[in-house]
Amino acid sequence: MVKKEQVKTAKAKARTIRVSPRKLNLLAESIRGLKADKAVAQLTFSKKRVAEEAKKVLLSAIANAENNHNMDVDRLVVREAYVGKAMVMKRFQAGAKGRANRIIKPFSNMTVVVAEQETAPKATAKTKKATQKKENK
Repeated sequence: MVKKEQVKTAKAKARTIRVSPRKLNLLAESIRGLKADKAVAQLTFSKKRVAEEAKKVLLSAIANAENNHNMDVDRLVVREAYVGKAMVMKRFQAGAKGRANRIIKPFSNMTVVVAEQETAPKATAKTKKATQKKENK
C-alpha cells in the first residue's frame, strides 16, 4: 500500500461573527482554491460588509503558516474555507394588535485552511517518449 505524502497545513478560526452563515458562505466560496494573495485581493475589494472579518481570518491563517509552520507565503493556497452556525440571539419587536414578532440574529463561525501548493509532478517515461515523438514529426 502506497502512503500519501502529508501536506503541511495551517488554519485559523473566527467565532461569533455577526452575520448569517448563508451570507458568510458566499464569501468563503469565492476564495476557496485561490492562491493566498489573490484571495486577499478578492476580499479587499468585495462589497460585502463581512468581507473585512473574513479577510482577518485569512490573514491570520497566512501568518500561522509563515510563523508556526515555516511555509513559503508565495506558494500558499486556500485549501478549505468553511462556515458553521454559532449562537442565535432571539429578540422581539412589537407587532400589530398587541402581539410580538420574533427577530432572529444569527452568528457564524469561519475556518480557513491554507496549504503550500504542491510542485508540478515529474515527467514519467511515457510522457517523455510521447513528447519526443511529437518533436520528431
